[in-house]
Amino acid sequence: MESFVITIARGYGSGGKTVAKALAKALDIKYYDRDLIRMVSEHSGINEALFNLADENHKNIPFRKYTSKEIASPSSNEFLSRENLFNLQAKIINDLAEKDESCIIVGRCAHHVLKEKKNVVKVFIHADLPQCIERVKEHDGVDDEEAKRLIEKTDRARAQYHKYYTNMEWNDARNYDLCLNTSRMTIEQCIKVIVEYLKIMEEIS
Repeated sequence: MESFVITIARGYGSGGKTVAKALAKALDIKYYDRDLIRMVSEHSGINEALFNLADENHKNIPFRKYTSKEIASPSSNEFLSRENLFNLQAKIINDLAEKDESCIIVGRCAHHVLKEKKNVVKVFIHADLPQCIERVKEHDGVDDEEAKRLIEKTDRARAQYHKYYTNMEWNDARNYDLCLNTSRMTIEQCIKVIVEYLKIMEEIS
């Protein structure tokens, strides 16, 4: 693979974002997370705040099959719909994958958006609940009970978002190339596994 994209889906408190940032630094490639929303806003002219409607942490997305993939025109009543905001975001993700420049994309169903592309490594980072609780307590300054509530709420929202836009289960290992448990591995070990996988993919490409 001359250039590649690594997509990282992650459970809340799993350290997935830490893995993604450290991996981007180790590989000296770009890292995209919420700055994707800024990019889509600049591209479309739509206020950045409106993209929260299509963000993976939005909690009021109903469970139903989402099918539309076409981008609505600015004159359409659907231009500001949740579905069109997602489609605009998907376009930017596809554009990044088409560049001669490797990158890491966190969340936002990037693994699904890019599922037909050969230069993509799809990673899911998860951890056992006790370890997630400890990370959230340290990061958010909350107690055990609140940490557990935040984990359940955030992961439920991510699963709902994923189901709505892909009609598949967010934590199904079949959606990914690698599933890494940070309760069993250090951040450094996760990075090593992903780098070794990239080397294997390069050998067989």
